[in-house]
Amino acid sequence: MEKPVALGVDIGGSHITAALVDLETRTLMKDSIKRSPVDSQESKEVILSAWCDIIDKAFKNMGNGARNVGIAMPGPFNYSEGISLIKDQDKFKALYQINVKEELSKRLDIPTAHIHFINDAAGFLQGEVFAGAAKGNANVLGLTLGTGLGSSLCLNHKTFDAALWNSEFLDGIAEDYLSTRWFVKRFNQLSGKVVAGVKELVEIVETDHHATMVFMEFGNNLAKFLIPIIGQHKIDTVIIGGNIAQSFNAFAPELIATLKGNGIETEIKISELKEHAALIGAASCCDLNLI
Repeated sequence: MEKPVALGVDIGGSHITAALVDLETRTLMKDSIKRSPVDSQESKEVILSAWCDIIDKAFKNMGNGARNVGIAMPGPFNYSEGISLIKDQDKFKALYQINVKEELSKRLDIPTAHIHFINDAAGFLQGEVFAGAAKGNANVLGLTLGTGLGSSLCLNHKTFDAALWNSEFLDGIAEDYLSTRWFVKRFNQLSGKVVAGVKELVEIVETDHHATMVFMEFGNNLAKFLIPIIGQHKIDTVIIGGNIAQSFNAFAPELIATLKGNGIETEIKISELKEHAALIGAASCCDLNLI
């Protein structure tokens, strides 16, 4: 019996990462990760050639057998057809309305039926549901907290982009309060000091009461954001990833206390797979038992 293996690919505005995934053990295959910077402002030819180069290199470790690819890609994108709809985001402008699936199929000599796309936020959560912190859970919310707010939902084992970043929240939208820039701005408002990001605040949280206040306020804001979503979708687990997740211990007490104060016992977990989540989630799209 041939081992069920697929290539997981994670595409961002500045990079491509690819790795072979053993779909049986739900793990990355040893030494198979390939990564390269890619300038998303480049021409169609430069971008697609760079992607194909990494995909080819990653497949070299597989040997013979059918080549299946799952690609986690930022939106807007027609994921079923493989057509890029990105045009106003300062990235991948050269790919607007290009059928990326057909382009990759021709260049890599892989049938289009063997190339699958998933939203990058959904790919992160799909990975955690397939092989990580949310394995076996039916209704899960995934949040990637960093420079922006990524969000995805898995309802009845189906994962999709939730696009909650611009939902109305407090005096603006969710991303105004649940991203790195909020930490920087709020700490400056309270202390008059300037920090580059959340990492610097974690380093001083034990000794600087303003930093402590910022993390407590963030935990409270995150709970307020989560309460209606958890109620609406009957979420049993929330998975948190992204750079801000590394400061979880600083904001978790206030987050969990506020949720419990509102009668919510939903589990809050940190991503287990971290940067590998989208790779494993994308590759899992090639598992015929899941489709």
